[in-house]
Amino acid sequence: MASFEVNAASATDGAADAVPTQAFDVVVIGGGPAGMAAALSAHKAGACVAIVEREQHLGGILRQCIHPGFGLSHFKQELTGPEYAQRFIDQVRATNIALFLDNMVLGIDSGESTEDAALHTVTLMSPTGMLQLTGRAVVLAMGCRERTRSEIKIPGSRPAGVFTAGLAQRYINIENLKPGSRAVILGSGDIGLIMARRCTLEGISVEGVYELMPYANGLRRNVKNCLDDFGIPLHLSTTVTRVIGHDRVEAVEVSQVDEHLAPIPGTERVVPCDTLLLSVGLIPENELSVAAGVELDPRTRGAVVDQSLQTDVPGIFACGNVLHVHDLADNVTTESERAGAAAAAYALGCGAGADAGTADAGCELTVSPAGIAGYALPGRITTVGLTKLNFRVRRPVDAARVRILAGDEELFTGKVRPFKPSVMESFPLPAKVIQHALDLGVSEIVLSVDPVEEA
Repeated sequence: MASFEVNAASATDGAADAVPTQAFDVVVIGGGPAGMAAALSAHKAGACVAIVEREQHLGGILRQCIHPGFGLSHFKQELTGPEYAQRFIDQVRATNIALFLDNMVLGIDSGESTEDAALHTVTLMSPTGMLQLTGRAVVLAMGCRERTRSEIKIPGSRPAGVFTAGLAQRYINIENLKPGSRAVILGSGDIGLIMARRCTLEGISVEGVYELMPYANGLRRNVKNCLDDFGIPLHLSTTVTRVIGHDRVEAVEVSQVDEHLAPIPGTERVVPCDTLLLSVGLIPENELSVAAGVELDPRTRGAVVDQSLQTDVPGIFACGNVLHVHDLADNVTTESERAGAAAAAYALGCGAGADAGTADAGCELTVSPAGIAGYALPGRITTVGLTKLNFRVRRPVDAARVRILAGDEELFTGKVRPFKPSVMESFPLPAKVIQHALDLGVSEIVLSVDPVEEA
C-alpha cells in the first residue's frame, strides 16, 4: 500500500474551534534515520503508525551528509548519507505509515486513560492549522542540535562569519552557498573534521582545526581521511580565546591550554580568517521530552530509559541521538528498531518491550557509571535477561577493563582493551549477573571502566 501524507488542514471538518484528531497506535516524532527505523519496526509488528516531521522532507540530517561512510554494518556496503536515508524513505513510502510533514510538534499530553494504558495526545502545528494525534505509544526521535558560540562563551566581537559546522554543511551541500574563503575550525568532532575536508574541496582554505582536549574527538578514520590526507593541521590542547572583527570575522586568537583546560598566558597568537566553524558538541533535542514529564540523565542529556528504551513515562520511548549522541547512523538504526518494536508491543498490549519482555516483578535496578565511563545506558533495568549496555569513556586509554559492581562485590570483569571517547561502546550484560545483583538485595549496579597498567 502506498503511504499517505497529511497536512493539518486535511481533517478540519466540523466546528471551527475544535482541533481535529486522528488516532494511531504509535506516533513517532522525527523523520530522520531514528524515526524512520522506529516507524518501520513498529509497522512490521502490526501497529498503526504515524511519523511527524517538521521539515518538508524525510531524512533528517542525512540529507546534507553527502560524504560516504554510511551503511557499512546495516547494509554491508558503503553509502552516502542521502543514499542511506533514501533506502528508508522508499521503505516508508511502500507502507501505509501516515506522514505528517512540515508539522511542528507543540507538546505531548498524557492525560486521557483507557482501560489498560494512558492515551498520549501529540499536538501539531503546520502552516495550514492545528491537528492532534493520539496514540498509546510515542517514540521520541528528534535528534540533537549543535552547541553554539554562546554556549561555550568565546570572548570577542560579534561579527558575521561564525557558524556551527552543521549549518555551514547545510549552506554548502543543500543551499549551494559559500560561507567564506578562509576558515578556522574549532573542535575535532566528526562534523568539524568532515567540514574541514568539504571546505577544502570547495576551494575554502582551512587554516587549521583547533581542539581543546589533548586528543581528537572524532573517529580515527575521519582524522585520517579528512585531515591527514588533505594536509590540514590539527592543533591539540588549543582553543579559540577571542574573535576579532567588526562587520565580518577578520581573525581569531588561539591559545594553548593547560591540564585544567585553562588558556596559558603568553601562548596567544592571531590566525587571520574570515570564517569560524564550531564543532564543539551535540545536545539531544529534549525540550518536548521535558514538557512531557520525562526524566533526563544529566550525563547524556537524554531520557532515562530501561532495556526496551521506555522512559519513566509509560508508553513514551526514546531512541537515536535524542537519547544519547551516536557516532554512526547504523547504530542509530539498530537502536531505533528496538524502540519501534517495543513501542508497538506496548501499544498492542504485549507488555513494556519486545526484546526485553515484560517487566519482572521485583526487578528494579539503576545503572550508574564509574571510573572513566561517562555514562551508562539503559539507566534502569526492569527485566532479568541479556541486556545491552552502551557507554562512552571520558578520555582515551590504551588498556582498561569493564567491571560490573554491586556494592563492594564484583559481579563481572571484562577483558583488557583500549577505549576512545569517539567510539560508543557496547557491552552485553548477562542475565545471570542481573539475577545475582537482585539476590544480593541491591538497588543499583555500577558499570566501571578502570584503566590498568600493562605489564
